[in-house]
Amino acid sequence: MARTWLTIRVELVEGQGERLWPRPGRILAVARSHTFDELAQAIDVAFARWDLGHLHEFRLADGTRLSCPAADEDETDLGEALDDRRIKLSRLQPREQFVYIFDLGDSWTHLCTVEPDKVDPLDEFGGVPGQPVPIAGWGDIPDQYGRRWEDDDGDGPIPADPGLPALPGLRIVRRDGPVH
Repeated sequence: MARTWLTIRVELVEGQGERLWPRPGRILAVARSHTFDELAQAIDVAFARWDLGHLHEFRLADGTRLSCPAADEDETDLGEALDDRRIKLSRLQPREQFVYIFDLGDSWTHLCTVEPDKVDPLDEFGGVPGQPVPIAGWGDIPDQYGRRWEDDDGDGPIPADPGLPALPGLRIVRRDGPVH
């Protein structure tokens, strides 16, 4: 197979009114036949999002807006945006930049850049994945709602660190002793 998959650099620029620096990022391998909606799903997975019931939007350099219809709206009511489930990534060119916004309220904004390098999925994965796949990444991913631990309400003190005793019996034990 020829090196036909694109690589897209995705950097998280801001969210919940906060700019992020250094920017956490991911590199995704994508087929030209994937849709922008499939790319949105892969970005959300790569950035550890679990509450996926939020709208998203792409803004391309030429001013084109792509989005998904809201579940409770008529599927043709996207305003001026095109349905991202129907638009293929084949319209992208190397070095092209565009924006992906997840959760239009909290505005998790990502700068996406089509890298000049292409990949061969057989070399990368040993097969051809059915969807876009992250192949590299860096940086701390902020929690979707700004929580620092499970029950964080934003006002309480940081809970005590339970330390390693929280792992009794669960640590990997080798013949020469436990792994630390």
